Amino acid sequence: MPEQIPKGLVRPTVPALDDILGKLFPVLDDGFVRVVDYMGDDAAVVQAARVSYAEGTKKVSDDRGLIRYLLRHRHTTPFEMCELKLHVRVPMDAWRQWIRHRTASVNETSTRYSIAIDAAQKTAADQWRLQASNNRQGSDGCLSPEDGAELTQQEADLQNEIRQVYQGRLDRGIAREQARKDLPLCTYTEAYWKVDLHNLLHFLALRMDSHAQKEIRDYATVIGEQIAARWIPLTWEAFQDYRFGATALSRLEHLVLAAVGRGDKDQARAVAEKAGWLTQSSKTGKLARNRERAELEAKAADLNITLPW
Repeated sequence: MPEQIPKGLVRPTVPALDDILGKLFPVLDDGFVRVVDYMGDDAAVVQAARVSYAEGTKKVSDDRGLIRYLLRHRHTTPFEMCELKLHVRVPMDAWRQWIRHRTASVNETSTRYSIAIDAAQKTAADQWRLQASNNRQGSDGCLSPEDGAELTQQEADLQNEIRQVYQGRLDRGIAREQARKDLPLCTYTEAYWKVDLHNLLHFLALRMDSHAQKEIRDYATVIGEQIAARWIPLTWEAFQDYRFGATALSRLEHLVLAAVGRGDKDQARAVAEKAGWLTQSSKTGKLARNRERAELEAKAADLNITLPW
């Protein structure tokens, strides 16, 4: 039986993360992220995987190899043994996307009890993004700074007017829970967000991706590159190699690329045709739009592979 209190047991600390505890990392024009507390480190992931109270192996290279194995083969539980608590200030529209990640503990500022933060995200004249023609939830390019200047001025006027209306309601004694109802989504909110490492990596994989909305991507990039990279450097390296920077293939994609690799273009086309990827448009006579085919084509182009269609 092990001792009730293992001899020499101490709380893991990460000097690189301790150095930035409480430090504000600015995001957007008035947002921030800062570390409030943390539990565990790379060694804690290794310890959990080995179900051991001892130090485990003495070589960092052995720990690195195990962490890479765990992440590569999707053994997630050891990563749940580490936790990170952040204090964030974020616009409400970006926070709506953030809070969809339900596997975290959250406590947010309540405008029912407190006066709303007197700050709203502002848009520079050259940062008004245009709607993408081929993606309903994405953007492509920006409005010219000359045209954007008019929108920026309208934005400032609107934000000022709404804030004055909100403050006027408070001054007349209207309950905070009702006075707040017309505040715009650009209003900043603050929250404490505590998440385990497994779910943090999932958040970063989705929100650092180039397809994520820029505002939340800015937050995720700060959390990943400025905080996680300091906190769990071995796990961060493995995450970059096997998750964030990796290319995943479906069964059909694998069959197509394998056929191309052995020079069997007819088989590659046959797989794609059976999957319904090569249907022609009756209007244009060209290949009809197909999301799965487009995703394979993007992966193939990234790997410098020419597909037989």
